[in-house]
Amino acid sequence: MKSVICFGEALIDFLNINRFEEKPLWLNEFRQYPGGAPANVAVAIAKLGGTSLFAGQVGKDSFGDFLEEALTCYQVDTRLMSRHPTAKTALAFVTLDEEGDRSFTFFREATADLLFKPSQIDENWFTHSSIFHFCSNTLTNEDITETTQFAVTIAKNKGLTISFDVNLRHNLWVNESVNIERVNALAEQAHVLKYSKDELDFLAQGEQKPYIENLITQGVLLVLVTDGPDTIHYYSSTCAGTVNPPRVKAVDTTAGGDAFIGGFLFGLNKVSQTSPAKLHLTSVNSIIPLINFAAACGAHAVTKPGAFPALPIFDDVYSSWQLNSLDNIS
Repeated sequence: MKSVICFGEALIDFLNINRFEEKPLWLNEFRQYPGGAPANVAVAIAKLGGTSLFAGQVGKDSFGDFLEEALTCYQVDTRLMSRHPTAKTALAFVTLDEEGDRSFTFFREATADLLFKPSQIDENWFTHSSIFHFCSNTLTNEDITETTQFAVTIAKNKGLTISFDVNLRHNLWVNESVNIERVNALAEQAHVLKYSKDELDFLAQGEQKPYIENLITQGVLLVLVTDGPDTIHYYSSTCAGTVNPPRVKAVDTTAGGDAFIGGFLFGLNKVSQTSPAKLHLTSVNSIIPLINFAAACGAHAVTKPGAFPALPIFDDVYSSWQLNSLDNIS
C-alpha cells in the first residue's frame, strides 16, 4: 500500500492534568505527551492500520528522543525525520476547561521544526506515497513557508493528493497576526481542505460562499468544515451537504481534529489504491462514508486525554459506530 506523508511539526504537549494546593500556592501538574498536528495525523493513520511517514525536524535533545521513540512505537515511519544539532524541540503547554476545550501556550521560537530547509527534502520522498498532508503551523514565518511550498510543489508534480488541514494557531504567528494571504495561497493548491468553522470564517473574511467557490475553481476537490460536536459541512465541485458527527462526552479535544483528518486520509488512501482519489473526492457515495468514518475517529479521540494515546485503532471505531467496511466504499 502507498503511504501518506505528514509534514510539519512534532512537539511536546505538556497537558495540565491536575491542580493541587501547596500553601500558600496552587500548583499546576503537567504530564508530557507527544504531539504536533502533522505528527498526530501520522499516528492516527498508523493506528488505524495504514502506512504513514512523518517528515519534520526535532532537536537532538531528550524531547526529540521521546518524540522519535513515540512515533516509532505507533508504527510511523520516521526515515524522513531530521534531528537538528543545536536547535531545541518545540514545546506546548495545554490547559483544559470544564468541557475539555483546550488552550495552548507555545515555546517555539527558532526551534528545530522551524529550521527545516528545502535542501533537506529529496524527490525520492514522494515515489511510494499517494498523499501529502500539512498544516498552517509551517507557514508562520517566511523560511518555513518556503520549505512547505517547496514540498507541496514537488508532491503535486509527482501526482500526490495534497491535503491541507488549516489548523490555525493564532499565537504561533508574530503578534498573533495570521498572514491570511499566505494561508489562502497554499489552500488554493490543495485537493483536500479541512477547516474548523471559526477558521473558515476568519480566512474567508465573512464571504464564505465566494471563498469556497474560488477554492473549487482553483482545483480544490473537497472542502471539509467541522464545528466541534456540531454539523460537518462538505463542498466539492459536484456536490455539497452535511454530516452529523456522533455525540460523546468530551474529556480532551486536543486530538479531535487530527483524528478526524487522519481517519479521512486513512480511508481515502485505502480506496485510492485501486481507483483515483479524484473519483472519491467528488462522488457523494464516497464522500459521506469517508466523513462518517472520520467523524467516528474524531469523536473517539476526544473521550481520552492526550494526543497519540487517544487516537483510535480501527477496531475501536468499527465496533463502536457499526461502520461498513471501507473496502465497500465506491
